Amino acid sequence: MLGRVTPHEAYRRVDFDARVNGADRTELVHLCYEHLVSALGTALHADSIGDGELKSRSMTRALTAVTALQMGVSGDSGIASALNQLYAAARRTILDSATTFARDRIDALRSDFLEISQAMQTG
Repeated sequence: MLGRVTPHEAYRRVDFDARVNGADRTELVHLCYEHLVSALGTALHADSIGDGELKSRSMTRALTAVTALQMGVSGDSGIASALNQLYAAARRTILDSATTFARDRIDALRSDFLEISQAMQTG
């Protein structure tokens, strides 16, 4: 059924909204990374159990997170340019997997963003 929201999904949305409302710029970036890593992990899980609908929703969530990250980059400094390249490559990987799910590429993408996220939190 299209539009059906599970209790887990409803809780996730409420939690996400609450965290966004009280977040500063740095916390929003961390939240987007967390959202991206989670969505990619769910897509991988959905693929392994053959749940195409969940995989599709998860990939859409991942694309939304990357889009938010891209929109948050300003300027054209070296760091901004590197971030734009990173996010554009992530976007391409996600979109390419919409037609043919590339499990290994999605797993690598998830690992890369998890590593970056962890480094940002400790640094």
